[in-house]
Amino acid sequence: MEGHADIERRALELRAVEGGRIEGYAAVFKSPSHDLGGFVETIAPGAFAASLKRGDDVLALFHHDTRAVLGRSTAGTLRLKEDRKGLFFSLDVANTSAGRDVLESVGRGDITGASFGFRAIRDRWSHKGSPAKRELLEVKLLDVTITPSPAYPATVVARRSLDKFDETDRRARYLDHLRGYHGIL
Repeated sequence: MEGHADIERRALELRAVEGGRIEGYAAVFKSPSHDLGGFVETIAPGAFAASLKRGDDVLALFHHDTRAVLGRSTAGTLRLKEDRKGLFFSLDVANTSAGRDVLESVGRGDITGASFGFRAIRDRWSHKGSPAKRELLEVKLLDVTITPSPAYPATVVARRSLDKFDETDRRARYLDHLRGYHGIL
């Protein structure tokens, strides 16, 4: 499924609030990632603006699993907004077995991570110094995910490893990652 080759994921923290809702930041602007396999990444303010303005259909998932849908932007159960800090989300968690499990685990502090899936529309690379730097300028937001095991505890982190910058190699490695880790292809 070639359409999934350019989906990327990042992870952040979240918190449960009263009434079956989870809130948090799925992205923090200008906050550098850890080394993502030869490069460090930041997200520019406004990177999500076009996707949010278009009203793209964004899913809220558990651990990037489309079998565990917790909410959806087009249903009004997932609300997203950009503010000065980053991409904020508020999720009215579905009253399903997965939803109840997630609420319990987040409330207890067992699950503290959030992630987001996206397709890069525009980015800017700098290969001055090591590691290289990538700035996401515009992305198409695909999902916000609650996860017990974000790749890194810091602000913006990867769910994949890129050893080379060659686009063909990057896509092949990411497809292998999706096949092996997520079992979706």
